Amino acid sequence: MKAVSALILGISTIIAASLLGDGLTNLRTGDRFVTVKGVAEREVQADLALWPIRFVATGNTLAEARDRARASLDSIQAFLKLQAIDAANVELLKLDVTDTRATPYPGADTPQKFIINQTLMVRSDDIERIRQAAQNVGDLVDSGVVLSADYGPSGPTYLFNGLNDIKPAMIAQATASARKAAEQFAQDAEAELGGLRRANQGVFQILPRDQAPGISEGQQPVKTVRVVSTVEYYLQ
Repeated sequence: MKAVSALILGISTIIAASLLGDGLTNLRTGDRFVTVKGVAEREVQADLALWPIRFVATGNTLAEARDRARASLDSIQAFLKLQAIDAANVELLKLDVTDTRATPYPGADTPQKFIINQTLMVRSDDIERIRQAAQNVGDLVDSGVVLSADYGPSGPTYLFNGLNDIKPAMIAQATASARKAAEQFAQDAEAELGGLRRANQGVFQILPRDQAPGISEGQQPVKTVRVVSTVEYYLQ
């Protein structure tokens, strides 16, 4: 009986040692992986232009300020028509009227004056036409329109809304770039590239094509879309 017990104990020890050895081997194999990044970039054209045209008219009376505002509005509409921008793409966005004497703490020598701030929004998918029109905006100043930039950018903002259409191809490109880098690393390390351990798609960025100081992405009709994917591969 003692001999049988000893034999069973010996076999159990051998099996346990074998399982432990396999576990350590798998652990060491699992710890061997490489983390790489893949980059994909694509140049795209904006597909929507938003151009807020803000102007100011003043007068000593409300009627005077109103007449000047109407004259400025007529000049802007004539300008947009001359630039072949459809009136259907233009809408009144904002109208503010200020009486300088109606402020909470007017000074004793504050003259009464009326100020009208008005904003027209031009919305168009004809990017080139809007870009050309914005280049000629000085004609409005020549016609007596007082333009204002107190409430945001004075020029057009160019938007790109087609990101979902190019995402799959760009993700595939970034992943292929990451795998190529991993294969090169494995070759240099004299190892074989294994299966995928983990992947992170990354965040898509819409950047200005020309990254010059003071130039924002929204001001440029041509943009760069960029994504960086992070991928981990096992090494064998």
